[in-house]
Amino acid sequence: MSDDASLAQRPEGFRRVTQLLAERGHAHAPRWLDVAARTSQEAADALGIALGQIAKSVIFRRRADDVAVLVVTSGDRRVDEKKVAALVGAVGRADADFVKARTGYSIGGVSPIGHASPCVTLIDRELFRFAEVWAAAGHPNGVFALSPQALEQLTAAPVADVVQS
Repeated sequence: MSDDASLAQRPEGFRRVTQLLAERGHAHAPRWLDVAARTSQEAADALGIALGQIAKSVIFRRRADDVAVLVVTSGDRRVDEKKVAALVGAVGRADADFVKARTGYSIGGVSPIGHASPCVTLIDRELFRFAEVWAAAGHPNGVFALSPQALEQLTAAPVADVVQS
């Protein structure tokens, strides 16, 4: 089966991320994993990498205007909601329906790019401990490699201290 044919059979979110990365000249096409990686640990295990190399996407709901706030953080860190709120305003938890409606992706597969509607995005500075990190590619089975610097360029998001000490 050709790559185009196999891509056509993949879920819409994975195809969207694949297309966006290609349009932006990203060096690494997304990889389809044999197993779903809905958690950072599952993704790290499937890829054989350190937990911290997983660029996990955590979505919050900004209370003032109901906008999605995406925090891309290292898989071995926990987001500090108070630090996020200090940067973007009061936030609350986002349920699965909110995440899907705002990003176009299901929890466990939220990519840092290609959202259904604009998100406020922050990148955790802890990701910069690694030369290469892996982010979700629009589906729990989809991932792609990139440097933290490339993540910063692809998202045009600021780097901040947003994790628990």
